[in-house]
Amino acid sequence: MSYDERLRSPATDRLFTAMMHLETLEEFYQLFEDLCTIGEIKTLASRFRAAEMLYHGATYEDIVAETGMSSATISRIKRFLLYGAEGYTLAIERLPDPKARDETDIH
Repeated sequence: MSYDERLRSPATDRLFTAMMHLETLEEFYQLFEDLCTIGEIKTLASRFRAAEMLYHGATYEDIVAETGMSSATISRIKRFLLYGAEGYTLAIERLPDPKARDETDIH
């Protein structure tokens, strides 16, 4: 398996399974508002945005300008994008084209 076995547990499986059963963007907002702090959600979103930008060829300077994150953090994200469990790539490649459909529906 490509993911870190230290992450896997029955509790983590249950959380991820619950997430798979959410149907709308609003439902994800509801769960994450209860599950995480606003700061944690914003950090996750910034990391994902940086990964997207790197995937599409953006420079560190572009990413710093948009996200305000440090080049060290961007470097770590790039390392995971290139050599990690391929989760960033999988998620980025499965994102629908925002012009093609309403993104408030997950399915």
